[in-house]
Amino acid sequence: MSVVRIHPYPNGNNIAASREFYTEAFGLEPVMEDPVLCLASPRNPTAQLILEPPGFEDPQPSLGIELDHPSEVDAAHAEAMRRGLRVVYPITDEAWGVRRFFVEDPGGTVVNVLAHLR
Repeated sequence: MSVVRIHPYPNGNNIAASREFYTEAFGLEPVMEDPVLCLASPRNPTAQLILEPPGFEDPQPSLGIELDHPSEVDAAHAEAMRRGLRVVYPITDEAWGVRRFFVEDPGGTVVNVLAHLR
């Protein structure tokens, strides 16, 4: 499996204030506005934060692990099932162009495992 990037999902309770904070304090730039706000470093575009509005996901993931190809999402899902891990959101092709599922790590953190559809 090839991990492309890992992005945290900070609290999105106030998207406008968070956008202002991260753009003005750290120089991040918006690279996606819908369905979530994605902010990236202009110098290193793989350094990203994703802010989801309240209620966007149930359960709410804490971080995303992006893989190189959708087939790797399938392989990660198969491995999670083989290990008996708790999958809390089924494998899905989303309208905004990703294949993903959510799995809970041993500490209870919900992880969004995804790849962009090609």
